[in-house]
Amino acid sequence: MWKALKRRWKYFTARMAGRFEENADPKIQMEQAITEAREQHRRLKDQAANVIANHKQTEIRLNRALSELERVNRNARQAIMMAEEAAGSDDTAKADSYTTAAEQLAGRLISLEDEIEGLKGLLFQTSEAADQAKAAVSQNSLSLQEKLSERQKLLGQLDQARMQEQMNEAMTTLSESVGEDVPTLAEVREKIESRYAKAKGAAELVEQGSSEGRMLEIEAAARNQEAKARLSQIREQLGFAASSPPEIPQSTPAKD
Repeated sequence: MWKALKRRWKYFTARMAGRFEENADPKIQMEQAITEAREQHRRLKDQAANVIANHKQTEIRLNRALSELERVNRNARQAIMMAEEAAGSDDTAKADSYTTAAEQLAGRLISLEDEIEGLKGLLFQTSEAADQAKAAVSQNSLSLQEKLSERQKLLGQLDQARMQEQMNEAMTTLSESVGEDVPTLAEVREKIESRYAKAKGAAELVEQGSSEGRMLEIEAAARNQEAKARLSQIREQLGFAASSPPEIPQSTPAKD
């Protein structure tokens, strides 16, 4: 039962994640990724700064211990010299006191030498850690710069994709029906072509009528000339002198 519920829950979360990815704005997701990368780089720099600061503190402690060692060594030598002088002057109390001080300083010298050896090893370790931290920050900085450059490239591609999608949507709108009251481009084109074809047909009919009228005029003129020739022939047969024949009225062609 528990396995079935767990499987269903995973399926539900995967389905919701899929829907979220489908509806999510790539530009916003990209900005989120860049913001997260910058935050990681900041945390890395803070950690590297702590490592470098630890190295610097170790170096300061080592230098201070070396200075202290030099001072204690100088005081120990001075205590021994003063103890010898007191012993030469038969001042046993001072000689013992200086000798005791010299012994304490010698013990301090041993402690400082041990501390310095430990600090030298620690300084070597912190130096390596600091170098690694600097290299990690430098490498991550280059990676962040590459991500920023890729971000600009992807944003340009995203803008081009959106423009292409808008162009595709516009072309689809022109080729498909927008609604019942809005004609498509194909329907408008069909109407225009139909009107153009009708206008061309009417023009051809008008031109054809004009041609037929001119043909009738030509035929009427030809018949008029033929009538004149026949009238002259009849007058010659009757023996009438040639004279100007009366004008024969031209027949008016029928209008179309």
